[in-house]
Amino acid sequence: MTSTGSLTPRALGPDQVPVGPVGLGCMGMSWAYGTEGDEPRSHATIHRAIAAYADLGVPPLIDTADVYGPFVNEELVGRALAGRRDEVLLATKVGLVSEAPAPGEPPRLRRDARPERIRGAVEDSLRRLGVDHVDLYQLHRVDPDVPIEESWGAMAGLVAAGLVRAIGLSAVTVEEAQRAHAVHPVASIQSELSLWTRDPIENGTLAWAAEHGASFLPFSPLGRGVLTGAIDPTTLGSGDFRSTLGRFRGDAWEQNRSTIDVVAEQAARLGATNAQVALAWVLAQGPHVVPIPGTTKPERLEENVGAAALVLDDEATAALAATTAAVGANTGA
Repeated sequence: MTSTGSLTPRALGPDQVPVGPVGLGCMGMSWAYGTEGDEPRSHATIHRAIAAYADLGVPPLIDTADVYGPFVNEELVGRALAGRRDEVLLATKVGLVSEAPAPGEPPRLRRDARPERIRGAVEDSLRRLGVDHVDLYQLHRVDPDVPIEESWGAMAGLVAAGLVRAIGLSAVTVEEAQRAHAVHPVASIQSELSLWTRDPIENGTLAWAAEHGASFLPFSPLGRGVLTGAIDPTTLGSGDFRSTLGRFRGDAWEQNRSTIDVVAEQAARLGATNAQVALAWVLAQGPHVVPIPGTTKPERLEENVGAAALVLDDEATAALAATTAAVGANTGA
């Protein structure tokens, strides 16, 4: 039998806004994984996320970005939330620009976090989403050509204008987070975190967020889906950017499979799924952690939410702690 507790709300940022413990990343609904194209199913997944926490009386965190598509992901999310805006905590991002790739190559991204772009981009995002504000506006990447204080100051101005409720960072260092926090409170840090990718633990950003009242939002908490046990690198389509990552290839993949095997062993023992065990490990990294696994399927959404009620016993905790992060090249989204 699965060892379970009950779903317990978590809190977003220093204002402690109640939120469901597992959010939903919407990127894959229209970008990067080669699974885009079924908008009705994507809408059903977003609606299922809302329903999952109805008994708790808290909203799910729904995460998108202007660069996904570009632009079409925000439009898709906006259509799904028509008439239901107040039932979610809505997050989007600014700071990356997608450039047309060469044939057969993944999208090329450049950073642009100039204050003037931020001020214009938020209005465009609000229009695409069909809302008058977003709950969380995130700096997708720090622009090396713009002091973070300038980018963050522009975003703080959006809070003052009532266009966004709170602002967050993504893929930053502790030093960058500290500089931003001196200008305006950091509500969240979003970075990749999973059994496969543990950089936020090692570089201190996970701990920094806890110490400063910020939430930590792990993207790809399932190792870009591989920790589910359902991903075979040899079958990834040409439109799936994972096929370009070194950790999915050759000797690196053979070594990385060991962590997947441990997750599967513990899932079988606990009567849970691989995804639930992997997500439960992420959730156990702190009460300020709100992972945002991506999915396009309502049934996978239900599975992911169920991870928040899974209790990892001492045996599972020890087995997972003994695994190692993946080797091989990886990139952020």
